[in-house]
Amino acid sequence: MLIVHHLKVSQSERIIWLLEELELPYELRVYERDPVTQLAPTELRSVHPLGSAPVLRDGEIVIAESGAIIEYVLARYGNGHLTIPVNSPQFPDYLYWFHYANGSLMAQIGVNWIATMTATPGNSSPLLSSLSERLERRIQIVEDHLEKATYFAGTEFTAADIMMHFPFGTMKMFYNVGLDNRPNIKAWLARISERAGYQRAMKAAGHDKDPALSFGTTRSAF
Repeated sequence: MLIVHHLKVSQSERIIWLLEELELPYELRVYERDPVTQLAPTELRSVHPLGSAPVLRDGEIVIAESGAIIEYVLARYGNGHLTIPVNSPQFPDYLYWFHYANGSLMAQIGVNWIATMTATPGNSSPLLSSLSERLERRIQIVEDHLEKATYFAGTEFTAADIMMHFPFGTMKMFYNVGLDNRPNIKAWLARISERAGYQRAMKAAGHDKDPALSFGTTRSAF
């Protein structure tokens, strides 16, 4: 039995969603954030040295990092679902967007979020302007791609979509990038939200309503 260690309002919801899409049995162990710091509880350190979620246990194997967990599950239990064959013309897109989610987009969102929290009121630092421009460029790349593609790897929903969802969904509870002028991203989020696997996963993850379609509030820590 796969065991998912899930921290509420975190990237670990990706793993729940993946397993729901694959219809694989799993046990869910849920952790609450510290009510003051909003950080993960120290008990997660006994599960994995990082002390954060997600963490997946598969027998004697314990693995962290959402992207690594998704690749592991797909390789061992996916039977070709939610991925793209390496000889497919869509494989480069699949690979790129799968890693873009955390490697470029979430990394930049995190930097901007921290810079915003630490900036003094009325700060017009060139650094803040530069960071804002860099994030806008990374979001516009996504918007432009979805103008010509239904999903990130083409016409089919894949794990790349699962990875790319969090920055525009639950992450808005910490840092909302804003999508007022991004109709293609919003249309993609609407398509995602109709999936039965997604709906089951968000409910299991502890959401009362769809995090992608609801307006988030800023929190003090992630």
